[in-house]
Amino acid sequence: MKEDGYNITVQEQVNSIAAITFNAFGTLQRDAPPVQLYPNYPHPPSVAPTTTVTDDPTAAFPEQPKQLSANLVKDSKQVENDVVGQELLKHLEAAEKELKQVQEIFGQAADNCLNMKKPE
Repeated sequence: MKEDGYNITVQEQVNSIAAITFNAFGTLQRDAPPVQLYPNYPHPPSVAPTTTVTDDPTAAFPEQPKQLSANLVKDSKQVENDVVGQELLKHLEAAEKELKQVQEIFGQAADNCLNMKKPE
């Protein structure tokens, strides 16, 4: 068998594997859902730009970018507040659990102290 014939066969196999891989990844990428930054992140509202005619040169620019920026800041603060709230909730639950343990220990200690007294 010739060296060239062997190389062509190997090259054909490599090309076949590459084509299958390319098609598989292309299909996966095509069928994948879009990526979201945060699962509950709201979509920006669709606001039509205002087209009122005034003498103010800054009024000619649409207000949509300002509104979108304000909404983005508001939403990012909400996400941050949600994360902080979840962390505080975890600490609160841990504190409540610790309080219950302390109350149980205190009750046992109080019972032991009261039982040490001689009945009158």
